[in-house]
Amino acid sequence: MEPRDRPRRLRTDGVRPLLSETTLSPTDLVTPIFVDATTDERVEIDSMPGHERVPVDESADRVLEVMETGVEAVMMFGIPESKDEMGTRAWAEDGVVQRAVREISAETDAYVITDLCLCEYTDHGHCGVLEDGAETDPNLTVDNDATLELLDRIAVSHAEAGADMIAPSGMMDGMIGTIRAALDRAGFENLPIMSYAAKYESAFYGPFRDAADGAPAFGDRRHYQMDPANAREARREIALDVEQGADVLMVKPALPYLDVVADLRREYDHPVAAYNVSGEYAMLHAAADRGWLSLEEVAHESLLSIKRAGADLIITYFAEDVAEVL
Repeated sequence: MEPRDRPRRLRTDGVRPLLSETTLSPTDLVTPIFVDATTDERVEIDSMPGHERVPVDESADRVLEVMETGVEAVMMFGIPESKDEMGTRAWAEDGVVQRAVREISAETDAYVITDLCLCEYTDHGHCGVLEDGAETDPNLTVDNDATLELLDRIAVSHAEAGADMIAPSGMMDGMIGTIRAALDRAGFENLPIMSYAAKYESAFYGPFRDAADGAPAFGDRRHYQMDPANAREARREIALDVEQGADVLMVKPALPYLDVVADLRREYDHPVAAYNVSGEYAMLHAAADRGWLSLEEVAHESLLSIKRAGADLIITYFAEDVAEVL
């Protein structure tokens, strides 16, 4: 029998682009930027080809380079000049992110999102204040409520510097509510919060920890980042952040958790973000270096899959390369 339904009829070159269900645009993408207060020159990140740590006085130039590709938004990460047990440089008026945001805001019209966490600023590399004895007792970890007080300070300091959006990433219980209240008290009630609503304890973060100098000095982050085996837990985490006032909801990492991105898209009408993380970026580069894959094609396909799953915006180290060919 001749088949009645022939889907290939709609795959010819003329009609194929008319029926494309998902499209990518440079304005869907956010480029992470690493600003380093310890250097006077750009430093290549070996495990993330094409990316660098940039000194504070070159942060605006770096953002202008991003904008030339059509990408309009950046996410800021800072490497401070010094670290201590409490991560006090994270909320300093002259801190690395605060200085960089002021420069970028003065010299560009980029949309500036600031990552809000303590791991880059603490000498132990964890995302908050440690419980007593945590360095030697594997059952102890970060003191949740003591950390919330510090996150409030960081959020207000980023807002005062001119950030356009705050993105808390520490996975502390109640952090969205307390940060929202702190921003409102300080007169920043219109500043949006993008929550790392479902952030997993992932093996895909390795290159980032090199880039941001934020690896934990002992133990791991399993007590506050999510178990990769859990999807229902993500729904609970996301619901709590919505209740507490999050404006944008993020899933991190992206590719191994597209099911979570899709669930989030179905359940909520909030904007959805996904973080295409450093390990996802590095492994494609490594395969392309071996000649096994076309980097341009797999990068585009990867981001397209994230968008198709339901993400409205994608934080990705591929942003500039993909934007230039869109």
